[in-house]
Amino acid sequence: MLRNEEIKILVEALPYLRDFKGKTVVVKYGGNAMLNDDIKTKVLQDIIFLKCAGLRPIVVHGGGPEITAQMVKAGKKTQFVGGLRVTDEESVGITEMALVGKINTDLVGRLNRLGGKAVGLNGKDANLIQARKHLADVYENGEVNLVDIGYVGTVEHINTELLNVLLDNDFIPVIAPTGVGATGETYNINADSVAGEIAGALKAEKLLVLTDVKGIYADYRDESTFLSTMSFEKAQELIIKGNIDGGMIPKVKACITALSGGAKKAQIIDGRAEHSILMEVFSDEGVGTEVVKTL
Repeated sequence: MLRNEEIKILVEALPYLRDFKGKTVVVKYGGNAMLNDDIKTKVLQDIIFLKCAGLRPIVVHGGGPEITAQMVKAGKKTQFVGGLRVTDEESVGITEMALVGKINTDLVGRLNRLGGKAVGLNGKDANLIQARKHLADVYENGEVNLVDIGYVGTVEHINTELLNVLLDNDFIPVIAPTGVGATGETYNINADSVAGEIAGALKAEKLLVLTDVKGIYADYRDESTFLSTMSFEKAQELIIKGNIDGGMIPKVKACITALSGGAKKAQIIDGRAEHSILMEVFSDEGVGTEVVKTL
């Protein structure tokens, strides 16, 4: 039997269930939410709930820890520039094996066991993610330098036709962030960037970027500086000042990309918090940091 508190939660969710029915939500899933099995189950349950509630979820997953583990096994050192993994020719093969061969198939299997109709995809499937070489932005003394970091890609085009066919037929696309170049070469692409591009290309209702902290802080060393809302201008200012750095930079840029491409909303939320996706989508309060074009 439902308790009064549970009934209140359902009533609060009612307008969101009505407004979001049929809308596309892109979830970028990664970080520690992928490492803890209990949290992983709750995240995937949230995605199944979105589907059962009539939304059209798409999952774009990362896999940094698994890639690092495979690199260690192969005797390769891991290096990051501007929050992005430096990837030579051997490393891109290791990355593809970890992302496509292991993580993607695991997530698809788990979603299907929970009652979903999940389909695993990577950038080479029907040229889903066409890419070119990416040069990393490195901020030093207020200036930007471009650095070649190997087989790391920038998205040039998303095959939205494939995604819409799957969504229209009640499938949940689960996408590994690898891209295909003009001559068939594989590119490792930051999963946040892929999620932002897909959300923008599909004019998604929401982009939800799961991370390992509450959201964005004006000063990442001080939790009292948490920002519930942040504009493009504020994001760029914090990046240049070094207050947003490392792996958080691609997350913020993903939100900017999504909104610039036509997505309605973009949020960075704590994927470790229990059912944070449902709290963000179906509650008045919401969670995390919302990135907006202007305040």
